[in-house]
Amino acid sequence: MAQSILCEQTTTEYFRELVQHALFERQLQANDLTEYYLVNLLCQYARPARPEDPQDADAPLALRLARALETGGREQRERLRSLGDFSLFMSGFFSDSFRRRVVDVDYYKAMGEYAYGSLSQVEHETFAKVFAELAGKFVGFMDVLSMVSERTTASSSSRGDMLRLYERWLRTGSVRDGQRLVEHGLVPNHTIGSRFIQ
Repeated sequence: MAQSILCEQTTTEYFRELVQHALFERQLQANDLTEYYLVNLLCQYARPARPEDPQDADAPLALRLARALETGGREQRERLRSLGDFSLFMSGFFSDSFRRRVVDVDYYKAMGEYAYGSLSQVEHETFAKVFAELAGKFVGFMDVLSMVSERTTASSSSRGDMLRLYERWLRTGSVRDGQRLVEHGLVPNHTIGSRFIQ
């Protein structure tokens, strides 16, 4: 009788494998520290209790940004980082949950890029280069988190919604979404632009 062997894996190891695989699949180059940051971000959101400012918990991203910009120093950096992390996680891991909402994935993308870009400009910020890379390759890292999401959830309903995928591709320019459209026989058309998206 064959004996089953169970292999224990930490959350960090699990997400590191998924992130590395997704980066390889997307052919996206990332600094080791940026890769670690993405893994850590996924680990933080995997934990049930994530400390967050009660004022920001349910606040719109624009209000969270305004609160961050009204402050200074360490508090401002923490608020901007929280905003960037939340925007990246939501737009990557839950991008399909934005179906027909008033606020779409491009809003999260813009907020995340701005927050990370602002943090990359702080001279004494330890992770300035990481934040610059996150801002500059936001859509690519969003795709990485989307791949991780697909591998960790059993939901396949988003794969059948080609119109939604096409709209998201138009809004973000995601290479991954464009390739998924081609795989389903649709050729992305850059000339349409975002003016037709409601």
